[in-house]
Amino acid sequence: MPHKTFMAFIWPSLLAMVLFIALPIVSVGYQSLFIEHEQILIEAESCGPFGCNMEVSVDFEAMQELREEQPAGRFNGTGTYTNASHLAFDEIGEIFATSENFGEIRNRIMNLPFYKALIFTLAYTFIVTPLVIILGFVIAVVVNSIPRLLKGPVIFFSLLPMLVTPLVGSLVLFWMIDSRGIIGAGLQTLFGDPSLSLKASPTLTWITLFVYGVWHSAPFAFVVFYAGLQTVPQDTMESAMVDGASRWERVRFVIIPYLMPLATFVALMQLMDNFRIFEPIIGFSAAASATSLSYLIYNDLRAAESPLFGSAAATSMLTILGVIILLLPVLRRNWREFNRKT
Repeated sequence: MPHKTFMAFIWPSLLAMVLFIALPIVSVGYQSLFIEHEQILIEAESCGPFGCNMEVSVDFEAMQELREEQPAGRFNGTGTYTNASHLAFDEIGEIFATSENFGEIRNRIMNLPFYKALIFTLAYTFIVTPLVIILGFVIAVVVNSIPRLLKGPVIFFSLLPMLVTPLVGSLVLFWMIDSRGIIGAGLQTLFGDPSLSLKASPTLTWITLFVYGVWHSAPFAFVVFYAGLQTVPQDTMESAMVDGASRWERVRFVIIPYLMPLATFVALMQLMDNFRIFEPIIGFSAAASATSLSYLIYNDLRAAESPLFGSAAATSMLTILGVIILLLPVLRRNWREFNRKT
């Protein structure tokens, strides 16, 4: 294709990527170098029938002038990245210097907000993603083998979890696991413990979120794999059957290699989606037991007194960096595969 023709096709996409991806990321990175202005306080004497008292209040006019002069905030450099709310370099050094064993180190690090959110985010990503791929593939293979008359209803019910909004779905499951819900009451009856609650234990809360993540995302993997199964060469499958290959051998040596590019695609989408988990934490009211990087951003932006834009921006940049690190192995594998075929 001539260069001019290629550029004519590609420049609208490049322009959109610059406007809606590159510039916002640069803006967030710039904002992460600044923090909120310190409040300018004024003292005023207030007198009443019983005497006079000194009252301290915020000078709103001076604060407004300061914000107009420095709209981004007070320059802090990389200090936001290294403070106690983020990477906490000083706190980590102190923990390793004063802790007696690995268990104490782990517990103290888990009390740091950024690392608590990071550990849950990574656990959610690396547990839910492979389970979604496996479950979606199994459902696709099963649905592909059932009679044609039953495929329509089965596919419809298989897609229902994906049709439900994540926040609504998490709220529904939240009330189902409540002591008054069908799952919560059923577990209490099954174990004979009226005080049993899936919400009370951090471990059970994590497991519940993992189960919900698999339930909600598996239909996406199912749709992709089911579409891919329709393109598997039938002559290859028939040749394998003639050669005496069992059903499992046909799946292992014919279907799985053929669908591997789709599995890579699903893995990429799920890694990006799971790393930014947010809605289930809100729906389950699980912030006390499980927080994610996206939840930290949300928490900073809804601060009661004033939004912490610098802190939220720093967490956003660290989240973007984490997504890039997660995607690098998959992208590298795709690049090698592309070069091999070329």
